[in-house]
Amino acid sequence: MYTRYAIYHTPEAGTPLAELGAAWLGWDSAQGSARTHPNVDGVDVAAVTATPRKYGFHGTIKPPFRLAEGCSIDEVRGALATLCADTAPVTLTGLQLAQLGRFLALVPTGDASDLGALAARVVQDLDTFRAPLSETELSKRRTRRLSPAQDAYLVRWGYPYVLDQFRFHMTLSGNLDQATAQQAEAALNQLLAPIALTPYRIAGLTLLGEDAEGMFHHIHHYALTG
Repeated sequence: MYTRYAIYHTPEAGTPLAELGAAWLGWDSAQGSARTHPNVDGVDVAAVTATPRKYGFHGTIKPPFRLAEGCSIDEVRGALATLCADTAPVTLTGLQLAQLGRFLALVPTGDASDLGALAARVVQDLDTFRAPLSETELSKRRTRRLSPAQDAYLVRWGYPYVLDQFRFHMTLSGNLDQATAQQAEAALNQLLAPIALTPYRIAGLTLLGEDAEGMFHHIHHYALTG
C-alpha cells in the first residue's frame, strides 16, 4: 500500500541515462532497490544525493499527492492510460547539466513549451484524484518564499510550481555549498559526457508510489501514443 502517488518522466529503464541516474542517486525506482554510488574523488556522493534519493531519477510532471477520499489507484491508472493514449511524445532540443539555486539538475535546452503543456494537462486533468493539502502540508510549503501566484497554485493544485510556474528538471543533488556544487558538477559532467542528450525524447510517463519508508517505486509506465 502506497501513501502517495506521483507522475514523473523517467528515462527508459536500462538506458545509459537511467543507469547513471539510479547509481548516482543510490536508488533505482524502477527496480525498487538501492544502488551503489559511483566512486568520485573529492565528492561524497551519498551525502550530495541524500535529499532527492527517495524519489529516484526523474522529472516531475504531477507532484506527489495523496488519493482523494473515494478514489482508487485503479481509477488513476485508467485516467492516465487514456490521457497518454491521446498525447503525442515530446522531443526537446536536449538536456544539459545546470545549477538551479543551490542544487544540480538536468534541464531542457531550447523551447520546452510542448513539455510545459503536457505537464499542465496532466496536473489539471487528474486533479480530481488528489486529496487537498492539510494545513500542516500547506504550512510546510509556505516556509519557502512563494510569490502570490505560486501560493495560489499551492492552494488550488497542491503544488506551487505548476502551469506557468513549471520548470522541468531532473534533480541530481540536494542543496550544496558552492565548493561542493562545483566539485559535483565537474564529476557529473564527466559521467554524462558519453551519454547522448541531444535531442531528448519524452515518449512516456510513469506512475509511481511512495512506500512506508518514503521511497518511490514504479507502478506502471505509459507510452505517449497520440
